[in-house]
Amino acid sequence: MSRALRILVAAVALLGGVVSLFAAENTALTRGIAITDPDLLRKLDQNNTLTIPRLLSPERNADVPLTTELMFVSLPQLKEIVPAIDAEFERYIARYKATYPGETIGVGEGFDAQLFDLANLRSHDTRFVLAGIVNRMDRAYVSEGSCGEIRLIYRLTRFDSGPDGGKTATRLPMTFNLVMKARDVRQTDGNGKSISCADVARRWLDNADWQDLIGSRLPPHDAMLDRIETNIQVSVAPKSTLHDFRSDYLLKVFKYDAAGKTFEESTLENQIDRDRILADDVLRRDFKTWLLAPDHLREFDRGTVLIPEKFLAKAAVVPTPAGLDASALQPEFGMMQGEGKGDGVFTDNDVVSALKQAAARGVDMQNVRSVAGFQRRLNDVTCAGCHQTRGIGGFHFPGVDWLADKPSNSTIVPASPHFFGDQLRRRDILTAFAAGKHPDFSRGFASRPQTRGGSELAGTEYQDGWGAHCSLQDAGSGTRDESFTSWSCANGLTCQAAAASRRIGMCFIKTR
Repeated sequence: MSRALRILVAAVALLGGVVSLFAAENTALTRGIAITDPDLLRKLDQNNTLTIPRLLSPERNADVPLTTELMFVSLPQLKEIVPAIDAEFERYIARYKATYPGETIGVGEGFDAQLFDLANLRSHDTRFVLAGIVNRMDRAYVSEGSCGEIRLIYRLTRFDSGPDGGKTATRLPMTFNLVMKARDVRQTDGNGKSISCADVARRWLDNADWQDLIGSRLPPHDAMLDRIETNIQVSVAPKSTLHDFRSDYLLKVFKYDAAGKTFEESTLENQIDRDRILADDVLRRDFKTWLLAPDHLREFDRGTVLIPEKFLAKAAVVPTPAGLDASALQPEFGMMQGEGKGDGVFTDNDVVSALKQAAARGVDMQNVRSVAGFQRRLNDVTCAGCHQTRGIGGFHFPGVDWLADKPSNSTIVPASPHFFGDQLRRRDILTAFAAGKHPDFSRGFASRPQTRGGSELAGTEYQDGWGAHCSLQDAGSGTRDESFTSWSCANGLTCQAAAASRRIGMCFIKTR
């Protein structure tokens, strides 16, 4: 064997070891709180155990998975979803043409902006494939009785026939999340005892019979349905003289109406309708008054705030990449005075005064300790702002591709750095539930994980390793902003500015 070949073999072996190490680390992080094992997901999908039709219509006898052409027609609960998405696409296209009148937009490579083909939602060649299951009991603060949520995440996949009669699977840029309550209050164990939040948490942490808790076994069978969330890469536009490279994602939510037996178009949680608020003086005043009230400001700081629906939007377009500093691509831009051309909703003095008032009332602010912290939380508390932060494009969970030739390799990155970084916090909450304690539901900023005193993420990209988000020192004072003082880098790395960012940088190797 030549020296060059030996080096190549050694490099491949080394990289293979690194890949295996990352896969093992990610598996350890998600154990007990997310299902990313490709073999198990394949079994659950192909056995029709946790497919969308089975969960929405358990009385169906068909063992063949439904294509999108049939699914949206044969399941009446879904009748509003495709028309609502169609309408959003029409609005998106109209806005794009108005913004860039010199560019073309449509399906196919011949257009300046290439659209997602909506025909994929009415095709006999596509279906939604189970790509992951995520325990979100950390969201039990929204509805304590249901103990949080379980999210079944499906990836739209096209199956093309080959010359040999086989099928080739191609994953398309759309996820369909069926969100279910983590607990049915009517559920009982083998001894007839009611299932508690502690029981649910223990089953997940111990990987014991968690499947039996998904879906109602007693009529009405829809008792655990909560909502559907869709995320579509609506368009991709290469860099041009008018804009940088852009990839836009469309987020929609459909809340289940038990009376009407349908998923109805709904507002997105905490997705502030920026343009509508800025255009309405009454909404502007009401939103400022509501959010800066000490109790609401505390929840805002903790990341558990639930903004009233009258301030929210029913759709969100997420442009990526959005950068680290405030810009018109981010959902909160224009809400703070000095951003954009308008007056904004909040002034620096408004925020400083509200923080002082909260402190006077004994509220301990964990994250939002400055105007910059308020601005960042206002952005990442929204669906769009969160999906722009440390995501894979506009996805946080693109899912496991168990249809790949080597599915074990595809488990390396089934989810984003933000997702993996949040696993310690989520596990801590499940552990508290399992012990019969009241969990701490707070969370940090989307850019940096809340480690809960653990060291598992130290030195990784998820916390303070290469590529992690960090706090830049102020050019004048030489200190970090009070909201980001802990955002340092691991030994051997230094926080360096990325693009035009002023407060937030990235951890890179020291150059001098």
